[in-house]
Amino acid sequence: MVKMEDLKREFLELLDRDLEFRYAVAGYLGLSEILKRLDAIAEEQVKLREEQRNIWKEIVAIKEEQVRLRDDFNKLREDFNKMFMAFDVRLSRVEGTLQKLTLDVEDEARSIIKYRLKKDFGIEMDLAPLFLPELELNVYGVSDDVCVVGEATVRAGRGILDALLNKIELLKAKYPEKLRGKLIPVIYVCLPMPELVEEAAKRKVWVLKATQDFCKPEKAILNSW
Repeated sequence: MVKMEDLKREFLELLDRDLEFRYAVAGYLGLSEILKRLDAIAEEQVKLREEQRNIWKEIVAIKEEQVRLRDDFNKLREDFNKMFMAFDVRLSRVEGTLQKLTLDVEDEARSIIKYRLKKDFGIEMDLAPLFLPELELNVYGVSDDVCVVGEATVRAGRGILDALLNKIELLKAKYPEKLRGKLIPVIYVCLPMPELVEEAAKRKVWVLKATQDFCKPEKAILNSW
């Protein structure tokens, strides 16, 4: 009967001197572990492939969403461009209308004020706009020792009065030759705010439109400034 010790010794001797036997034993001993690892790797690869498919699905969905968003953006841009063009056309029309209305009001103001000067005060005077480096006036005219300085607009509050008085002070300081001994400050406005009329009365400034005097300080209208 072969003893276990003899078998072990013989087995070890074979491992030591027989290369093929040593490889065979090594392969046998490692095969089970390798197979287990291979199975685990195969399962991991299956999972990775599944995750990869899911990722590709998400990428495709994202690309489709990007295409949809780009199409929506292009449509919005086209709509915005059309809207902007329409708005620009309307704005141009409004600006043209306002400009025409402003010019019409200024022309009307000079005509009405000229008529009222002759009718109310017996003063004949040609009126025109005045353009200087530091200021512009819608209404300006001189006759002998009387000077008319004014503004014309469709609608105004107290701001136009303050602006007019500042322009008069500037004329006195830099262009005294444009003034005369008597000054008629006037504001021609179709729709004056209450604070404009109230302050104009205090500052003795004539405020009127074609059909109405809002403020006409009779006794002071020709005061010397």
